Amino acid sequence: MQPQKKKPSPLIEILVNVVIPSIILMKFSGPERLGTVNALVVALSFPIIYGSYDLLRNQHFNYIALLGVVSVLLTGGIGLLELDVKWLAIKEAAIPSLIGIVVAVTGFTRSPLVKKLIFNPLIMATEKVEEKLRENRNEQDFNSKLRFANHCMAGTFVFSAVMNYVLAKVIVTSSAGTVAFNEELGKMTFLSYPVIAIPSMIMLMGIMFYVISVIKKLTGLTLEEIFDKEAG
Repeated sequence: MQPQKKKPSPLIEILVNVVIPSIILMKFSGPERLGTVNALVVALSFPIIYGSYDLLRNQHFNYIALLGVVSVLLTGGIGLLELDVKWLAIKEAAIPSLIGIVVAVTGFTRSPLVKKLIFNPLIMATEKVEEKLRENRNEQDFNSKLRFANHCMAGTFVFSAVMNYVLAKVIVTSSAGTVAFNEELGKMTFLSYPVIAIPSMIMLMGIMFYVISVIKKLTGLTLEEIFDKEAG
């Protein structure tokens, strides 16, 4: 048996990716402390190192995690090269847009992403569910509703893209390479969690509950039976 992958702690992820970088950018960017360049490099090194470590630890190539590292590197590049701040807003919208497109495309394949994330044997008794779907002749209806759920999941990334763009345009208005830019970047990073991440998680939970309710309706199984992988 393969060793079980360690799941990252949500608290550690928030601290490393949001809280620590935000504090460094907002409080240590002044010339009397780290300075704009050093503060930017130190702040962005936390999510880059943590993301790289997580990829190596789990020995699994995660494209979304890789996009997260690339996103941080692009943010650092915009700051260090002192590019026009409009590129920050474009970058903030581009990453979730790209993910949303990929998710939407999988909806037209046999394995929509939502199926891999929610309806998989690690979580549910998929064989039992599929057997009941065949018995009730509801396989086609189930696949149709899974595609709908997959489109909803793609919609969460559209929401993220729009909110990222708005947040960047409204908050980060100073020229890159300045103390004000670093402070605004830290503020944007900090606000992105309650404004974007939490609503997105609520949407994803809603999608998960929708899939579960569809399974219950089309199979007649109880919640316990759906998740009891040991029962025959």
